Amino acid sequence: MVRAIWNGKIIAESEDTMMVEGNHYFPREAVNPRYLKDSDMYSVCPWKGQASYHTLEVDGQVNVDAAWFYSEPKKRAMPVKDRIAFWRGVTIEA
Repeated sequence: MVRAIWNGKIIAESEDTMMVEGNHYFPREAVNPRYLKDSDMYSVCPWKGQASYHTLEVDGQVNVDAAWFYSEPKKRAMPVKDRIAFWRGVTIEA
């Protein structure tokens, strides 16, 4: 079981993560939606495409743009579609 933890809470938990470039991508349904807030941040990866972000909010603490995902990845990156990865202090336990 792989878990994403921030501010003492399990944000995501799954046995079905995908490792890409050192990051665990969790299926969207494995991520607790109550901790995700929409963000207008985006970035572009040359081979995966445009990434969108979520801010995490847990017990009044905010971690801006700490989760990212690819809604419409490029063909080569289609396996990460509808999966979410984390950074900025989110601990991944495998």
